[in-house]
Amino acid sequence: MKKSHDFVIVGAGVFGGWIARCLQQSGASVVLVDAYGPANSRSSSGGETRVIRMGYGPDELYTRMAQRSFPAWEELEVQVGAELIHRTGVLWLSNDSDEYTTAMQEVFSRNQIRCERLEAATLRQSYPQLAFDDVTWGLLEPQSGLLMARRAVQLLVFDLEKSGMSLLHAKVLAPHAKGRVDELRTENGQAIPGGQFIFAGGPWLPKLFPELLSDRIFPSRQEVFFLGTPSGDRSFRPPNMPVWLYHRHPDIPYALPDIEGRGFKIAFDRHGPTIDPDSEQRLVAPESFVNLREFLGRHIPRLKDAPILETRVCQYENTWNGDFLIDRHPGYENVWLVGGGSGHGFKHGPAIGEYMCDLLLGRGVAEPRFSLESKKSRQQRAIF
Repeated sequence: MKKSHDFVIVGAGVFGGWIARCLQQSGASVVLVDAYGPANSRSSSGGETRVIRMGYGPDELYTRMAQRSFPAWEELEVQVGAELIHRTGVLWLSNDSDEYTTAMQEVFSRNQIRCERLEAATLRQSYPQLAFDDVTWGLLEPQSGLLMARRAVQLLVFDLEKSGMSLLHAKVLAPHAKGRVDELRTENGQAIPGGQFIFAGGPWLPKLFPELLSDRIFPSRQEVFFLGTPSGDRSFRPPNMPVWLYHRHPDIPYALPDIEGRGFKIAFDRHGPTIDPDSEQRLVAPESFVNLREFLGRHIPRLKDAPILETRVCQYENTWNGDFLIDRHPGYENVWLVGGGSGHGFKHGPAIGEYMCDLLLGRGVAEPRFSLESKKSRQQRAIF
C-alpha cells in the first residue's frame, strides 16, 4: 500500500515550497507535487528576479508580512550556500499629490523600518539616468532589493528533498467526492494518499476548481524586458541603480538594475489579457516593443535605443483586489486553497508558509482578508 503523508501540497512554487518547509520543520511528513517542476517557466514563481520591498502604502498588513519574511530568506540563503538576496535598495518615485507614498512613510515609522526621503534635486543628482518631470520626491528603502526567484525556489525545494521531503512530478486532478478527501489522483492514474491537501497552484487554481474560482482568481499575461546597457556604463547596476517603482504613472512601470549581467529589467504592472498557463505562446506582442521604446525615450533616454537582450511572458494570478486567497475549500473538510499572490506575493513566501502551517496545525488565527468569502468577482485592484 502506498505511504500516506500528513500533508500533500500541489504546486512547487514559492508558496508551496515555503509551506512545505514550515510543515517539515514541525515534524510532519510532506509530499510536494508539481506538473512541470519547481519554478518552471510556466509558473508565477519562475523567472530571474522578484522585488522584495516593505512598502505597501497605508496597508500595514503586507508590510508586516514582508518584515517577517526577510529574515527567513536570509536564513535560507545561508543554509543553501548561495546568493539569493541583492540589497540594491528600493526607490518609490512620488509627487506632492501622492497620498500612497506619504502613508507608506508613516507605516515605516510605526514599524521601525529604515527609509530615506529624497527631494527632487537629490533624485536628479543621484539618478540622472531617470527623467520623470512630475516626480517631486522619492522614498528609498535602503535595506530592500531583489530576490533571485528561480534560484531561490529550486534551492529551497532541493534542500527540502535532502531533508527527507518527497517531490513528485505529476499533473494532479481536482478531487470530486465531497466531504473528506483520502487521496488525490494524477493524470496518469497514480494515487497520492494524505491527511491534508493544500492546493498552491497559482494560475492553475481556476483550472482545477472552475466552478469555485473562475471568477475569483484572474490569471493575466505579463510582459518583461531585459535591456542591454552601454559598454562600461555602470549607472544601471547597483549601487548606482536601485529597484524603482512609480505606481502614479499610468503604465505603472517598475525596473530592476542589471544583476549578474542579465540586463536592465523593466516591466509595466498593469494587468494584461487573460492567460492559460499550460498552452500560452509566450511571445511578446509587437505593439509592446513600440510602447516600450516610447517610454524609454521619455523617461530613460540613455536606453531608448538599447538592444533587447531577452523578453519574458509570465503571468499574474490575482484576486479581485490583490489580497491573497488562503482558506479551506468549502466542499472538502481537509482541502485548502492558497493563491492570489502574483504581482506582489513572491517576497511573502516565508510568511505564507508560517501562516498556513499555523492554520493546519490548529494554532493560528485566520486573517479575514484572505478568506474565500471576501473575494468578489469584479476586478478592482487595491494592493500594489
